[in-house]
Amino acid sequence: MKKIQLILKKRPLVCLTANNIYTAEILDNFCDIILVGDSLGMVVYGENTTNKVTLDMMISHGKAVRKGIKKSIMVVDMPKGTYEKSSLLALKNGKKIKKLTRCDALKLEGGSNIIKSIKILKKNNIPVMSHIGLQPQKISNKKKFRILGRKNAEAKQVIKDLVSVEKAGSFAVVLESVTQNLSKKINKISKIPVIGIGASKNCDGQILVTEDLLGLVKKSPKFVKRYENLRYKIQTAAKKYRSEVIKGVFPGKSNIYN
Repeated sequence: MKKIQLILKKRPLVCLTANNIYTAEILDNFCDIILVGDSLGMVVYGENTTNKVTLDMMISHGKAVRKGIKKSIMVVDMPKGTYEKSSLLALKNGKKIKKLTRCDALKLEGGSNIIKSIKILKKNNIPVMSHIGLQPQKISNKKKFRILGRKNAEAKQVIKDLVSVEKAGSFAVVLESVTQNLSKKINKISKIPVIGIGASKNCDGQILVTEDLLGLVKKSPKFVKRYENLRYKIQTAAKKYRSEVIKGVFPGKSNIYN
């Protein structure tokens, strides 16, 4: 927890996702927090939502990412169905993830509905990052992604969730897809760092799915900024490779053993 507390003093907090060792090694030089997110269900496995991600998937990718991280806080998502039903289930699965991946913390989606799970994890020395606002695990189809906070009842619920996870002991919270006004309110009253994704500049930090940032995903949400077009670069490299194989240029002299 000392490592987490030390890094959380920084502002703004820079956060991205990773699901393999090579990405983790690179991001470790630039990120304060690296999340092994259940978004891998979509960007790695091609699902429409995160709902089909399993505990074993998160552990497998978590192990790989751990090998690439030396400095950043490593957080692993607890997938849907592994923590909501009971605090004892959350503890059992949380201990398993922590032990096998050697992560620094776990991330749980939800607010007032999962207080007991957060409390029992913290009691057992497993730090928790919360996730409020839009909660992808509750969405059955990616077309149902929407912005929260335009309705008064929605805004009140998000604020209620923030207060709940704070009191339960979360060390930070991800705030997803809310209006700028609601984001301002949340950040004004929050006693823990707020990391935004589609939640404006008001937050203490920002997080994006790395595959979105790199332009590997065909279509990304409005809140995403593409810093590179790796999809095009991979196409270009593969096209050149194909051409050289067909023409007999590859392998060349430097690629052959004598």
